[in-house]
Amino acid sequence: MKSWYRQGFWRLGKGVLAAAALLGLVAGTGAASASAASAQARQVYVALGDSMASGPLIPNITGPVACGRSTNNYAHELAASLGVDELRDVTCSGADTKDMTQPQSLSLLGVDMGTAPPQFDALSADTTLVTLTIGGNDAGLVGIAEDCVQLNPFGATCKSRYTAGGVDQVAARVDSVGPKLAAVLDGIHAKSPNARVVVTGYGLYIKPGGCWPVQPVLPTDADYLQANVDRLNSVIATQSAAHGAEYVDVRTPSAGHDICRSASTRWIEGFVPTNLAAPLHPNQRGEENYALIIKDAIT
Repeated sequence: MKSWYRQGFWRLGKGVLAAAALLGLVAGTGAASASAASAQARQVYVALGDSMASGPLIPNITGPVACGRSTNNYAHELAASLGVDELRDVTCSGADTKDMTQPQSLSLLGVDMGTAPPQFDALSADTTLVTLTIGGNDAGLVGIAEDCVQLNPFGATCKSRYTAGGVDQVAARVDSVGPKLAAVLDGIHAKSPNARVVVTGYGLYIKPGGCWPVQPVLPTDADYLQANVDRLNSVIATQSAAHGAEYVDVRTPSAGHDICRSASTRWIEGFVPTNLAAPLHPNQRGEENYALIIKDAIT
């Protein structure tokens, strides 16, 4: 009886110890899982891109002055709205696809302002969200728009000049962005494999037929310029779908907010800005609305 009691007690003791060990293991696993979940919950947002994303001349400036990076650009607005833990905004005016992996030469009013690091330097394995707006400078669209200014209503159109000989030079520039953007997207995934990658297009800059002379481009050129912006948006959407990124259309929601609209309504400034922003670039209202559009698309 005594032997049986001791043997039973020993078995019971081993059972208790095993249960305790199991509970400890479960508790430890739970703690580790909680710790891992906590680590995974940290949101690191990296904003890449050009002046449409950086918000030049919109108060207040942050980062290199020549980058024209605003604390009220869409990245800052989106980061605040999403409540991310860390925002790394490296958007910079004048950036094109090569500046993702190479230092960008900076200048301001013709004065050398040094360089900005490659934007990809901001990416890391812990990045959870990336936004990208790029391609406009590769195609040279702002410079082309400035070249299309025509004060003479009977003057030649810039469309006739850019399509002389039956080859649309601007369309060719736009189409050449595709392979470059593909390489950028693949590079983002390589450096930040766990990140959600969101790519925006460009907005509605000018309504059909334009509004000459309020904005000094002839009706034919207004349609030609916007058609090439739309062509670029199509290139961006196609490459995004093919390379694991989400495309966000900001053009469609921009209707009624182009450069022909009143100063209190427009999201993009005209050739002569009426709000604090660079010519032919989003103003603060535009950046705020782009942030809302992106948030609606990803949440």
